[in-house]
Amino acid sequence: MNKKIAIIGGGNLGTAIAEGLIQSGFVLPKHILITKRNIHTLHELERKGVLVSDKNEEAVRYADLVILAVKPFQVNDVLSALKKEFKEDRHVLVSVVTGIEIQHISEVVGKKIPIIRAMPNTAIAIQESMTCIAAKDANEEQLQYVHDIFNQLGKAVRIDEKLMNAATVLGACGTAFAMRYIRANIQGGIEIGFDAATANLIAAQTVKGAAELLLKKGTHPEHEIDKVTTPKGCTIAGLNEMEHQGFSSSLIKGLVASYDKIAKD
Repeated sequence: MNKKIAIIGGGNLGTAIAEGLIQSGFVLPKHILITKRNIHTLHELERKGVLVSDKNEEAVRYADLVILAVKPFQVNDVLSALKKEFKEDRHVLVSVVTGIEIQHISEVVGKKIPIIRAMPNTAIAIQESMTCIAAKDANEEQLQYVHDIFNQLGKAVRIDEKLMNAATVLGACGTAFAMRYIRANIQGGIEIGFDAATANLIAAQTVKGAAELLLKKGTHPEHEIDKVTTPKGCTIAGLNEMEHQGFSSSLIKGLVASYDKIAKD
């Protein structure tokens, strides 16, 4: 499917999406148009063959699929200015804007076009994002195409939009939670004898390897834990001490606290 893609907003997220699509070979650079007020910052993408513009209207007219990658406070103004450019029989609109619901976008656009909401995380910069996708008025072909786009940038999963707040906590806040675990691992590694750089490498690669085991083998964490816990061994001693100190319960409480904060706001 050879669609032309417009990315409205050439900030960190918009450029990461463009870079990932180019590197994966999913879309030809000449079939991507990205916009930003200061197009000089998009020179590297332009050099690779991506079209750049400072006119959002031009981008929508060019594209079949429009990815909205602006700041939340810009959504109303940007979409209101583009209303007349959207065609119900042509366009699919994908929003990667945090916290803006599909219904709100639909009301601002004022036309019945397929709207898909996608929530990637910061690992999209290295094509390792976890992206959650929800949709309204999109058919299976349109939804699958967007799913395929974000699979080029990591992993994608379809969810009900009502779970987007939960997905933010697990998939976006979760990056920070994982980083805090790695940081603690590094600190512990230094205490038992490693220099900081070596501890950093060992901790990060170990976590990466553990995650890959789950993703590639489809196993449960406890199954992999059992493989490295021997009777009276050092692993089970460490795990039990962590649990005595509230490791799992504090993590779960942190997730729930983050979710409650989103719900209140």
